[in-house]
Amino acid sequence: MRIIAGKAGRIAIKVPSEVARPTTDFVRQAIFSILGETVLDARVLDLFCGSGALGLEALSRGASSCVFVDEHHRAVSVTEENLKKARLEGGRTVKSEVFTFLKRDPATYDLILADPPYWKGYGDTDLVAKLLCMEEVPARLAAGGYLIAEISSSQPTPVSPHFTLLDRREYGSSAILIFK
Repeated sequence: MRIIAGKAGRIAIKVPSEVARPTTDFVRQAIFSILGETVLDARVLDLFCGSGALGLEALSRGASSCVFVDEHHRAVSVTEENLKKARLEGGRTVKSEVFTFLKRDPATYDLILADPPYWKGYGDTDLVAKLLCMEEVPARLAAGGYLIAEISSSQPTPVSPHFTLLDRREYGSSAILIFK
């Protein structure tokens, strides 16, 4: 796994295998090609960060800051190691359950990136649907900002009372949802 482009492009990053299903290089490339210059100087929130790959890519491509949030100690530790190795500034890690963090964080972000564990079927919590229905989430997104979520391509697109789906793109077993 590596950072694809920008000032830290091609730097290999660690992935905490016990807590992460990382977004593939191909899917990250697609996300950041879609976002283009929107990333420049953006304030980014990387939820369910795992290795931090999405937020690291944003920082490498010119985002001004990124808050990485994950409830797993190992994910936060690996993300911190990856930030140091890539020598990227503006990153801050937070060990917290994502929904608790969103309820107490007063900041706004230009990009919210969410790659939670995939919903697999009956009995699982659809974390993207839960995120999209939280009243606190629209208040975290700056005017003109985007929420990007990754789900399984076999999963239906969750409906949101707060966001408009701009696009759904499928890449193998992953689907990228772009909300405004």
